[in-house]
Amino acid sequence: MQEAAEQQGNAQAGIIPPDYPDDCREKEAHAPLIEGAEIRSTLKRERAALDRQNARTDRCAEFYDIWARGLR
Repeated sequence: MQEAAEQQGNAQAGIIPPDYPDDCREKEAHAPLIEGAEIRSTLKRERAALDRQNARTDRCAEFYDIWARGLR
């Protein structure tokens, strides 16, 4: 049993994940607060920023999921 575990560990140690896409490391900035601007326009810009970040999160999760599926 120990030998099998060592073989499995050695096999797994040889797996090197691909580089994480730079896009996945980006942070989406908050919408700027513009003095005198209507609050609804700020909220719309903030929601658009959140939509962009959520799309980025989905792309990065898909990248990882595809890579992880290849290990199975």
